Amino acid sequence: MTAQTAAKPASAPQTPPLPHAKPESIGLSTPRLQVMSDAFRREVDKGTIPGVTVMVARGGEIGWFDAIGRQSPAADAPMARDSIFRIFSMTKPIVSVGIAMLLEDGHLLLTDPVAKFIPEFAGQKVGVETGGKLELVPLARPITVQDLLRHTSGITYDHTGNSLVQQLYRETRLRSRKITNAEHAAIVAGLPLVCQPGAEWNYSRSTDILGRIIEVVSGKPLSAFLTERILAPLQMAETAFHAGDAHAGRLAEPFPTDPWSGETVQLFNMLEKPAMESGGGGLVSTTMDYARFCQMLLNGGTLDGTRIIGRKTLELMASDHLGPHVAIKGTLLPDGHGFGLGFAVRTHAGMAPFAGSPGQFFWSGMAGTFFWIDPKEDLFAVFMSQGPGQREYFRTLLRSLVYAAVE
Repeated sequence: MTAQTAAKPASAPQTPPLPHAKPESIGLSTPRLQVMSDAFRREVDKGTIPGVTVMVARGGEIGWFDAIGRQSPAADAPMARDSIFRIFSMTKPIVSVGIAMLLEDGHLLLTDPVAKFIPEFAGQKVGVETGGKLELVPLARPITVQDLLRHTSGITYDHTGNSLVQQLYRETRLRSRKITNAEHAAIVAGLPLVCQPGAEWNYSRSTDILGRIIEVVSGKPLSAFLTERILAPLQMAETAFHAGDAHAGRLAEPFPTDPWSGETVQLFNMLEKPAMESGGGGLVSTTMDYARFCQMLLNGGTLDGTRIIGRKTLELMASDHLGPHVAIKGTLLPDGHGFGLGFAVRTHAGMAPFAGSPGQFFWSGMAGTFFWIDPKEDLFAVFMSQGPGQREYFRTLLRSLVYAAVE
């Protein structure tokens, strides 16, 4: 038990650990896993990142769980297995599972138009750039719930490009944590789309809109729904939209200045309770909490006898929903990959510049967190860090190191 865990109040809920096993008993190589930890320790020593945690599990048991470096550059506390991280877009798979649960409950269909739940979306237009000016044209078809889940809605993020529509995004309060989910959805609905629904994959605020749909359908705040239906049943006791003051000593923090770019690093205050419960990126969590979510996914929707989502529904979510006719914009989806309903999905054994298996699904967070589920190998991995500028490098490094340890 770490010092941080021991210091928790006796009444605080505890996240039960998943079972551990010796690596070789579950088809993993101890020497290769040590090579993995050593590689990240070198990165810490070089000043690339203050610290990281890394977990690899197979066959329902954890074969490796290491905390490396420091929790924060401003303190001497070592990184701990129960350190708390901003998981940003790793919120998206949790919220997507929440929407799928409402699908299973019969409250919505994937083909439902978003305007059925949020009427402001009924009047949206598409922004077409012509001669440096923005022309607004009607929708060829409405945005659907499926579009939101697979990021083919035409909604965007203001930081993924500099189109005229994205410039309009930057003129709004969309980045504020002081607006509600309802206010956020109304602002997005009042902005033009970057493309016709279904035409392109554009990473976006779509999952924030899904969070608002959950609120409308359930009649509850997003946090209450997620806690009741997913977090509490999975005993993810330390996943929420903010951390309590009692846990101030457990927060993982980045370098104030990016060691590669020299740019200032500004991440939200985890102790501050936001008005906006961002379904696209607002949760904080621990490595073990997220591991319990991953094990549920790897098990086909169940953990410790508690079913969260149906096996066939999850199979649908973890399948490619883009196909050859949807243009993929940006660089977030590697070659040989598509996107499902809340997850990226590997479609080819080759093409991508790292090892893996067709059918694995995953996502990551802007601050440097990452996970993947590999059903073929009965394996999942969770990586936590707080270093936005190093996130893509670490994702690729981690994949190579983990698969080198699979026997």
